Amino acid sequence: MAVEAIWNDQVIAHSEKTVVVEGNHYFPRDDVDTSVLEKSATTSECPWKGTAHYYSIDLDGERNEDAAWYYPDPKPEAEKIRGHIAFWNGVEIVEE
Repeated sequence: MAVEAIWNDQVIAHSEKTVVVEGNHYFPRDDVDTSVLEKSATTSECPWKGTAHYYSIDLDGERNEDAAWYYPDPKPEAEKIRGHIAFWNGVEIVEE
């Protein structure tokens, strides 16, 4: 099954290898259009996954703050999401 992340009618990620954790699809970094992502200073803590870092989406002059997150150094229990990016905040996730 392929999964896409869509924002402002544009596909920003497409993968058949997402990892689902807590209902969120984590896309392999290679399957994400990282040219639309800009690092954010925002971080958050998850007791079992570790420290999440965020990206804002900058696409066609529009911006979606902190709409993507990833765990650069996940805890051992969450190792399967290393190198993956998840989306929220108005980014539509479509399973095909």
